Amino acid sequence: MARVEIYTSAMCGYCVAAKNLLKQKGFDYEEIRVDLDPAQREAMVARARRSTVPQIFIDGEHIGGFDDLAALNRQGGLERFGGGA
Repeated sequence: MARVEIYTSAMCGYCVAAKNLLKQKGFDYEEIRVDLDPAQREAMVARARRSTVPQIFIDGEHIGGFDDLAALNRQGGLERFGGGA
């Protein structure tokens, strides 16, 4: 199964939606809370070149935010990472 990292913060509806979609598709993920650790936010911005959450990486590939994840799912693209539940 793919390694999934998701950068999140508290009170983020899109973060909850992304985590729910990942669970629904059978992915385990590592949640990285950027609101609790400023260094993690800096790392997220450096990796994603975006400052909003969520930011999702699968096997090191930047997927984007929730809208990007949902679009990839609609196109069947999550299957290439082992998701498809």
